[in-house]
Amino acid sequence: MTTIAVTHCGGDAFTAAVRGHHIRLDQPLAEGGEDTGPTPVEVFVAALAGCVAHYAHRYLARHHLDRNGLTVEADYGMSPRPPARVEHVRLRVEVPGELTASQHRALLAVVDHCTVHTSLRQPPEVRIDLETKAPVR
Repeated sequence: MTTIAVTHCGGDAFTAAVRGHHIRLDQPLAEGGEDTGPTPVEVFVAALAGCVAHYAHRYLARHHLDRNGLTVEADYGMSPRPPARVEHVRLRVEVPGELTASQHRALLAVVDHCTVHTSLRQPPEVRIDLETKAPVR
């Protein structure tokens, strides 16, 4: 099991420590933060786009296709109704070279099954445990 530790840094900012890497999370100025990093929701959507990009890159490399300049762009919108959540995400994969119709279908099938996307389709069990340093009264 992998552990990610998220620690408060002051204000609305947190740092997520992942395998020796650190990701700064914050809120925009308009939301009361200091905008020192992306929001957790932005990181969530970026994780999906990054996973799609990784799968696309691997496909292109495996088939000896041009991958320099591969880009994945993500647009997302929040639900206007409670509960607060990402309501939709649109990803655009921009491949630098030409693809045959067969390669286009295959690449789309590959990126459609990236690990993050699959985890959204079949959500993991999430359990939240609350621990306190002092005894609960």
